[in-house]
Amino acid sequence: MKLIKVAVIGAGHLGKIHARIYSEFKDTQLIGICDIDEEKAKLNAQHFNTQSFINYKDILNKVDAVSIATTTTSHFDIAKYFLKNNIHVMVEKPITTTIEDAEKLIRLARKNNQILQVGHVERFNPAVKAVQKLCKNAQFIECHRLSPYPQRGTDVSVVLDLMIHDIDIVLSLIRSSLKSCDAVGVKVLSRSEDIANTRLVFKNGTVCNITASRVSNDVLRKIRIFQKDTYISIDYASQKITLFKKKGTKITCKEIEVSKKQPLAEELRSFIDCIKKGKDPVVCGKDAKQALKIALTINKQIQKKK
Repeated sequence: MKLIKVAVIGAGHLGKIHARIYSEFKDTQLIGICDIDEEKAKLNAQHFNTQSFINYKDILNKVDAVSIATTTTSHFDIAKYFLKNNIHVMVEKPITTTIEDAEKLIRLARKNNQILQVGHVERFNPAVKAVQKLCKNAQFIECHRLSPYPQRGTDVSVVLDLMIHDIDIVLSLIRSSLKSCDAVGVKVLSRSEDIANTRLVFKNGTVCNITASRVSNDVLRKIRIFQKDTYISIDYASQKITLFKKKGTKITCKEIEVSKKQPLAEELRSFIDCIKKGKDPVVCGKDAKQALKIALTINKQIQKKK
């Protein structure tokens, strides 16, 4: 069996998880871990019995694919370098900070016939995958994503850091383009918005209300979907689905059983399978660009009100 040689760029919280998962796959070889913090790179490389690198360009001739788990502002340059040199790329969300840069990566991946997968990990949540079949004509969707201050990912607003997860899920559920957007946001602990709320109206009539905060005491990740005679509640963290349905004059309630899995492991498994089988990724560059486009529209609306 040919091993897919992989390196992880970025030895922070997510990068360490990427490295662990690749080291556990039987069909991948973790070639190295790269970080501009030399000590961090060395410590993680030792833990996973692999090499450490400071400059990602030193990895080029050693790998078939890379996972990019660095700051959002560095995504474009790193992904561009590897795609340009015919290396498959898995880049954490958001794909880039601008639509223009996202489009450049998409074109480059297509030109060089390379996999470009973007880390919208909730798409691999078993509860979300199960709800795809239940969500047929959503009229109203409500999302809440709250967490304590993370000390990471704060180089961008909470919209690009957290809310973009739910934007991508909403787009995957309703398959419609945006009609209007209203949004508010507040800076609390960082230089960009730490809490934001948006009301999105789509051309098919679906209305969506999304709240994201990284200054909460509690952790909450839920989505509620309302459609004719049906209400679906999903807890992302517990992977629990509760389905309420109207039958005659009564309302029934039941939990939908799903086989619990680790979404990030499923995501990276899918990335490797796409490389081996030449398949299109579940979350391709185009999907990530659409989520980014709405996220940037929300940011623009927030700035308008300042």
